[in-house]
Amino acid sequence: MATKFSNLFTRHRRAGVCLHLTSLPGNYGIGEIGDAAFRFIDTMSDMNLGVWQFLPIGPTGFGNSPYQSLSTFAGNEMLIDVGGLVKTGLLARKELTPLTGLPSAMADFEQLIPKKTALIRLAAKRFSERANADLQSGFDRFQDRHNSNWLHDYALFRVLKSRHGEEEWLRWPARYRSRDVKAIQKLERDEASLLQLVKIEQFLFYDQWQKLQQYAHEKGILLFGDMPIYVALDSADAWASPELLRLDKNGRPELVAGVPPDYFSEDGQLWGNPVYDWDAHAAENYRWWISRLRHSMQIADLVRIDHFRGFESFFAIERNALTARAGEWHKGPGDALFTALRKSLGDISIVAEDLGVITPEVDSLRSRHNIPGMKVLQFEVLRNDFNITGIGENCVCYTGTHDNDTTAGWYRANPGGAVSTQEVSKTRKMIRDACRGRAASIHLDMVRLAFGSAARMAIAPLQDYLGLGSEARLNTPGTAENNWRWR
Repeated sequence: MATKFSNLFTRHRRAGVCLHLTSLPGNYGIGEIGDAAFRFIDTMSDMNLGVWQFLPIGPTGFGNSPYQSLSTFAGNEMLIDVGGLVKTGLLARKELTPLTGLPSAMADFEQLIPKKTALIRLAAKRFSERANADLQSGFDRFQDRHNSNWLHDYALFRVLKSRHGEEEWLRWPARYRSRDVKAIQKLERDEASLLQLVKIEQFLFYDQWQKLQQYAHEKGILLFGDMPIYVALDSADAWASPELLRLDKNGRPELVAGVPPDYFSEDGQLWGNPVYDWDAHAAENYRWWISRLRHSMQIADLVRIDHFRGFESFFAIERNALTARAGEWHKGPGDALFTALRKSLGDISIVAEDLGVITPEVDSLRSRHNIPGMKVLQFEVLRNDFNITGIGENCVCYTGTHDNDTTAGWYRANPGGAVSTQEVSKTRKMIRDACRGRAASIHLDMVRLAFGSAARMAIAPLQDYLGLGSEARLNTPGTAENNWRWR
C-alpha cells in the first residue's frame, strides 16, 4: 500500500510568501528570529496569507549557502536575535554596537560572522550565571528531547573545526578524522566547557525558534521549511556518519552530486556534495533519515525536500571532474525510504521539489506516495500549450523560487533565454497574454495567476510582492559570489 503524506494539502487552500530569515530587516547586519520576524507574521496575517516558506536554517559553511550547511540538525547561530539576548540579561545593549555599523540593505557575511560569533559566545558564557530558572530548565530539556543523537557530535565538530582554523575535517589529524575513541574522550575532558558553550548556543537558537513557531500558529500561519537532499562534505553529519556516504578510507568522496545540463547551466551543476550509500541506509532501515525528518517536522509544519529527483535516480560525477557533463545516473532508494518514514513517523507533510528533467518514474514515485510537487510559473508560462487550468490541486504553484530571478527582473531582462530583440518581444507578449496583464504590473499579474490556479498552495517570493528587479535576486545557481545577501 502506498505511503500517504502531505495531509495538510487535504484541508484548505493557502497562499503564502517565500522569504529567507537572513533577508528580514533589522539593525544588526542580518535577519534574525526577533521583532522583525514577529512583525512579518503580523503582516502576513493582516494580508490573509497563511504560509511562510523559508530556506534551510542550518549553520552555513563556505559560500554562506543555506544548502551547504555544517549540520542538517543544528540551527544557524547567526540567526539568533541579539536583542532577545539583551532582554534575557545575557548581553548588554551597548555590546551590540559592533553590529549596528553593518549594512542594512545586504548581509555582509565577512564582517558579520566574526562580530556576531563573539557576541553569541559571550552570551553563552554568561548563561550559567545569568539565565533565569525557565531558561536553565529549558536547556536541560533541550539536551534530552530528540537532540542527544546530534547535539554532542555537532559540538565536537565545531570545537575541532575551531581548533584547526576552521579547516574542513578532511584536513584534521588522522585521530580526529577517524574519530579515534581515545582522542575523542580526551577532547571531551579537555574541552568540556567549550563543548557546553556550543550546546548552549544551539539552545538559544531553538528556544527563540520555538517562540516564533508558537506565535505563527497563534496567527494561523504555517511554517514551510526546506531540506536539501544532500549533506555537505564539510559537515558534522559527514564526519559523524561517514559510513552512510560514498566516501573512501580517507574521507574523500568517491562520487559527488550534481545535475546534468539544464535551464540554469549548460555545463550542468557540480554541487560537490558526497552522495549517499543507499545500501547502508537500507541496512539500518533508514534510521538517519527518520531522525532527520522527525527533527525537520519539529521546526516546521511542512517541508520541501530539495531535489526529490534523487530519491528515484541520482546523478553522480567523479570527484575530480571540472563540470557535471560526464556524470551518470544511479538508482535511488525509491519506495523503501518513504515506506520506512511513514511507518516510523506517521502523517508528515512534505513537498517534492520536482523541477528540471523529470522522468515518468519520478512522477510515479511521487504519485504513489501522494506527495505534492511544484509548478513554477516562470517556466510554465513559456510553454506553447500553457493553460492555468492545467495546474492541478496536488502541488505548490510558485511565481518563481529562490533560484530564479525576480519576476520583474526576469521579464525585463531575457525571459526564456531569447536570442534576438524580436524573440524577446514575442516572449514578453506570451507572458502578458498568459497573465492577462501588463508590463508595468507583471509581478502582481503573475501572483494573481498563481493564486487563481487550482493548486492547494500558492507561494510568491517577497520580491515579487514588492515588484523588485534583478538587484533583489537572492541566488544565481552555478555562481559562488554575491548570493544569499539580499535583505
